Amino acid sequence: MIQFLKKNNSSEISILKTLEPNFKIFHFEKPRGFFWELSDDEKFELKNEIETAMKFARKVIETEECDVLILDEILGVVENDLYNVDALAEFLTSKKDSVELILTGRNVPDKIYQLGDYVSNIVKQKHPLDEGIEARKGIEF
Repeated sequence: MIQFLKKNNSSEISILKTLEPNFKIFHFEKPRGFFWELSDDEKFELKNEIETAMKFARKVIETEECDVLILDEILGVVENDLYNVDALAEFLTSKKDSVELILTGRNVPDKIYQLGDYVSNIVKQKHPLDEGIEARKGIEF
């Protein structure tokens, strides 16, 4: 899995690390604040780090180093204009059939939607946070 727009200490990391060595997590971005808090220079630097991550993803696909590749929050990357939707579409169409590709994030661009085999939308209907209940250890983190 390649994670985008997340720190390498996000809550799911500790759970996923229990799957090692069969499951590997890669980060190419240096730790920063939330996207909307970044300066133009930081966004430019982030865009370059994302391009490096996608070059790595292309190599993984070409060499068939895994059978499932997750690009976590790649749709947020596209939505924030940090990676071009056409480049992502080209990446999807160039992948080998032996590798399953999973994209996560919100707001699927139509071009990507049309290329997908499965598209799911998970939407919160109700959450304890709505009632002011803070995140709980073992549940939200």
